[in-house]
Amino acid sequence: MASMATFIVKTPGTPHPIPNTFKPQLPSRLRFVSPLRLPSAATAGAVKGRNPTPRRPGVSCSLIEPDGGRLVDLVAPEGPDREALRREAAGYPQIKLSRIDLEWVHVLSEGWASPLGGFMREAEFLQTLHFNCLRLGDGSVVNMSVPIVLAIDDAQKRAIGDLRRVALVDAQDKPVAILSDIEIYKHNKEERIARTWGTTAPGLPYVEEAITKAGNWLIGGDLEVIERIKYNDGLDQYRLSPVELREEFSRRNADAVFAFQLRNPVHNGHALLMTDTRRRLLEMGYKNPVLLLHPLGGFTKADDVPLYWRMKQHEKVLEDGVLNPETTVVAIFPSPMHYAGPTEVQWHAKSRINAGANFYIVGRDPAGMSHPIEKRDLYDADHGKKVLSMAPGLERLNILPFKVAAYDTKQKKMAFFDPSRPQDFLFISGTKMRTLAKNRENPPDGFMCPGGWKVLVEYYDSKETQEGNKFREAVPA
Repeated sequence: MASMATFIVKTPGTPHPIPNTFKPQLPSRLRFVSPLRLPSAATAGAVKGRNPTPRRPGVSCSLIEPDGGRLVDLVAPEGPDREALRREAAGYPQIKLSRIDLEWVHVLSEGWASPLGGFMREAEFLQTLHFNCLRLGDGSVVNMSVPIVLAIDDAQKRAIGDLRRVALVDAQDKPVAILSDIEIYKHNKEERIARTWGTTAPGLPYVEEAITKAGNWLIGGDLEVIERIKYNDGLDQYRLSPVELREEFSRRNADAVFAFQLRNPVHNGHALLMTDTRRRLLEMGYKNPVLLLHPLGGFTKADDVPLYWRMKQHEKVLEDGVLNPETTVVAIFPSPMHYAGPTEVQWHAKSRINAGANFYIVGRDPAGMSHPIEKRDLYDADHGKKVLSMAPGLERLNILPFKVAAYDTKQKKMAFFDPSRPQDFLFISGTKMRTLAKNRENPPDGFMCPGGWKVLVEYYDSKETQEGNKFREAVPA
């Protein structure tokens, strides 16, 4: 992957400091204690069922401020402080982290969830579950729609006792972080699942992977991460932190950043949406809008294309000129995937604010999936974009709904759907695309760049040769 010259290579960045209260050399946790208040006048109409007031973005050359005003950086600086923290961790009770737990440590440590400074305590957990937002000490609201929590079992709870600090370790018992000023509270799994997914039906991928067999307690506290999370999978240089992304956008003199999240290969319909968005921003008066193409890099369900192959496919999309490398930044978003529809898409949008994006492209059924036991989609396909337009704490973010793109059989390319001639358009579903690739069949000309399609076929060929037909993602090292 060293040949991926069009991608952005990570360079050391200077973290944004935030005030400390617990440990002088590291950022401390911010507390959220105020109750949620009623929606502001700007959003009250939407809550009551009226159309929300359209947001009219102004043209500005500065990047959007992160939630809370400053980015959280929870990684210990190199040198004596880091080594002292490593030695200190050896003296505390240990909590072994799962793969998904480590991904959340990664997310928290780099400030994607700013201003959150660690795994949630109960007040933060309840606000997230019931309000999809957190109220800060100054009365302001930031969006937070998915719980970022750490589960422990009865034996771990007894071992911790009245201690206020614990060490978090990886699968090889290597210290990863220290959790301080801890709070342990009940893990009501049914409530968590019902509030996050809107159903408790069996078969939800994240629930089965991370919640069902997890402990009956949650532990929250201030997080101090010993060193940056690495995966050693050949892709670490593309895991740009919010600080590094902001530095790259500034280097390119971006006056607008529009984010596009995906967990699938890029086809020409996606590319059409992204290039058309840039055209629209130029018409609005922006001089240099930059695209953040931001594939999700954490846990995904078994039938999704693994990250390595998606990144390889994205490389070909830029090499073939489908997207302009001069106005595109490709990086990996480290969050695990919930498949929680309108609830989760708020998290996807909020985290991109912290990365510097002031526009967010949202499409049909974002973060959705098929119902696990019924033959239907789990969520209404339009609810994600509607929720984003009125979600508390996302007022500063400009939401750009997808236009519907399909394969135009007359023009033999992906184009925006024209309702006056529906017979000319072919909708190629993800299932259909996967079936074609598995069978080594070519899609219609113009559906995907040839290099990108070749990568997809190679993936399914490799999948067939793997024991148990499984391709495992890399885990943090």
